[in-house]
Amino acid sequence: MEMLTPATVRALLAEHSIHPKRSLGQNFLADPNTARRIALLADVQPGDDVLEIGPGLGSLTLALLERGARVRAVEFDAVLARVVTLVAGIEVRVGDALTVDLDDLLGDVPDWSCVSNLPYNVAVPVVVRLLEEAPTVSRIVVMVQREVGERLAAGPGDSEYGAVSVKVAYYAEASVLGTVPPTVFIPRPKVESAIVRFQRRRTPPVVVPSEAELFTLVRTGFAQRRKMLRRALQPVLGERAIEILEAAGVEPTARAESLGLEEWAALARSAAAA
Repeated sequence: MEMLTPATVRALLAEHSIHPKRSLGQNFLADPNTARRIALLADVQPGDDVLEIGPGLGSLTLALLERGARVRAVEFDAVLARVVTLVAGIEVRVGDALTVDLDDLLGDVPDWSCVSNLPYNVAVPVVVRLLEEAPTVSRIVVMVQREVGERLAAGPGDSEYGAVSVKVAYYAEASVLGTVPPTVFIPRPKVESAIVRFQRRRTPPVVVPSEAELFTLVRTGFAQRRKMLRRALQPVLGERAIEILEAAGVEPTARAESLGLEEWAALARSAAAA
């Protein structure tokens, strides 16, 4: 199979009367070296089962197949799904990655990797859904908008650190593997992209009474990140906010972005015991 180049991407777009939709984040990868780089960074090996979300025209799909992967793809756009079937010779499920039945999609395969060039507009909810609802997906390597990638992998003190960073850290070890310029896409986006890896943890690194209550605390704390936690968390902790914070070993004057996962977990345990 020949990899897709800028010339072949343009030819496919013209042949199938495809007009990239900004609303769907359709920027098509048109550089074989970048496609191969992603597959290499994902450490795809012959026989690996790989889930690809949003294959577009099939640029990354071909790189995954070249390395011997068994690829199962999900594409929102039915026209693109037909093109990928023609280009790569694989069956593509037409569906929305945010709502598709993951149990049905992944079947009884015990170990999956997800390697994808995710549409910018759904990157965060797709990654979070896989971490929360697809335990057999042990590794995720995705290309996303650079700012989004940095936020997903951020830690306390980083400028991009936020509620989703804490949630990711609960489920996986995340790291930015590299950046990608806009020039490798058709049409060119206005921003750089980043390649980000998530390695699922076998067990969460902290113990909490309730995952849901932990993430409620985190969301509430970051919703008003300029406020001290003693005030930002009053909607969920009430008048005992200062007492609960102090019992957790957290300064009431601290702000959300200064707390790591351990501190948030301590706060969740303190709140449950109050």
